[in-house]
Amino acid sequence: MNEARVGLVIEDDQDIRELVRAVLTQAGFDVSVAASGTEGVLAARSLNPDVITLDLGLPDIDGFEVSRQIREFSDAYIVMLTARAEELDTLIGLESGADDYLTKPFRPRELRARIAAMMRRPRSGPDVVEEASAGEQPAAAGTGHYNHNGLDLTYASRSVSVDGQELNLTRTEFELLYALLEAGRTVRTKSDLVRRLRDEDYDVGSYISEADERSVEVHMGNLRKKLGDSPQQPRWLQTVRGVGYRLAPAER
Repeated sequence: MNEARVGLVIEDDQDIRELVRAVLTQAGFDVSVAASGTEGVLAARSLNPDVITLDLGLPDIDGFEVSRQIREFSDAYIVMLTARAEELDTLIGLESGADDYLTKPFRPRELRARIAAMMRRPRSGPDVVEEASAGEQPAAAGTGHYNHNGLDLTYASRSVSVDGQELNLTRTEFELLYALLEAGRTVRTKSDLVRRLRDEDYDVGSYISEADERSVEVHMGNLRKKLGDSPQQPRWLQTVRGVGYRLAPAER
């Protein structure tokens, strides 16, 4: 690696802070730490980190608010670390902009694996750029440029716009949208999409928990809100009940 990626640990417990610092350092990150939410937001703004681990129970402002504030200016991957096992807290964390979460106590190996999977997501953009004509299916997978019902996505620049208005998506939201555009009208199950976020093949058969699938639901809900899409009359994201998601039909 020519240039170290930057990691930021926002954690008030010194023992956990040093443990996470060690995990990220071993994974090749140049790591900075912050012991409070306010300090963490300032550090995220100045350091422009690639990945952030964020404690939920900080002494000044909670991790939910820290995540929301960071999301106003950063697309860093955010892994929320929480001692709370309740599903509601997990969902609020994801809705506030976190990409993933781990419940304390966690295994360092699992944290490193989660972060490694995230960092594999921004694959290099393809050289060929094509787009679908109005009323057709989106461009075939691998072209890197999709135009569908007024939504325009270019993978190389990781940009998305709707009716000419640029959107600010998290990296996880971008990857989910890209996966559905690639698939067209083919249904992608929630398990498929979990594996996509892990950068695994769709058919590897790895274990997918209910919490993993629920996290996809939350990210899809966040994506819908940003797109201004209606679950009842979808323009882009169509839910297939009990199965997963697919792209809505092209407008005529």
